[in-house]
Amino acid sequence: MPKTTLRVIEPVAALLVLLTILALAGLSPAGAQEADPIELGNAAFEGRFELETMIEAIVAYEATVATLDSRPIETQAFVLNRLAQLYYERTTFTTGNTEEDRDAFEIGRAYGLRSLRLNGEFAALEEDRFDDAVAAATDPVALLWTADNWGGLLNSDPILGMLQLGRVRMLYERSLALDEAYWGASAHNALGAMLVVTPAFLGGDEEAGLQHLERAVEIAPSYLLNRVVRAQYWGFTYDLFGAIDGVRDAAFVEAELASVLDAPIGDWPLWNREAKREAETLLAELGERTP
Repeated sequence: MPKTTLRVIEPVAALLVLLTILALAGLSPAGAQEADPIELGNAAFEGRFELETMIEAIVAYEATVATLDSRPIETQAFVLNRLAQLYYERTTFTTGNTEEDRDAFEIGRAYGLRSLRLNGEFAALEEDRFDDAVAAATDPVALLWTADNWGGLLNSDPILGMLQLGRVRMLYERSLALDEAYWGASAHNALGAMLVVTPAFLGGDEEAGLQHLERAVEIAPSYLLNRVVRAQYWGFTYDLFGAIDGVRDAAFVEAELASVLDAPIGDWPLWNREAKREAETLLAELGERTP
């Protein structure tokens, strides 16, 4: 898949790119001055299953970052959360576990934490009492995408993962407490996978993990990634470092992933496409591990 260098785009450069996008769309410079970058970001966000359109969305939202403090707090949270989400989703266009991914996760986590710090209580407690800070958070959106990006960083560093996994878990659990159905029940999905693959001595719990995976499918069966993750983390077994080392239930994996491949894209154009790609990869993994 095509790749681009990941970095936070400087405000001036972002504006130049944004004006280029507007020019290609047939808008004059005067029209460009009147256009709200957030509206442009919102339009591009809907087509972000194409890499170029995802980058357009990032550029548009980042064009507002330099002056974001002057906007209402709800707008600030919206833009920061969208950027945290987009940088996380940007990693679906790489082969996985690349330097680009790590850069994207780092930027996405920074945007997510900045959004959480809009809550003064979170900001005051974050450094010394992180658990209390998370308990004070009230935005399930910022919690989820911060956790996703942070978890992505930990996946590439097992030692850091052991030290910081508890913080990521707290973020997911707080997001669930506020809105378990947000984004296709993604917090159930992610927390379930974490609990299944994490060794018991580090807080893992296979049965509790399975309950979260099942709940995600129950809430949002058309969000195909829920079914892929359930097949992946319950159908296979894992070693201490989170790598697949065996097959728990081959028939379940095959049936579940076949149904994902047969399902329509539906209302989740980016993530259901990603789910189908991951299903094909897991079926190939299953084929290599079973006679």
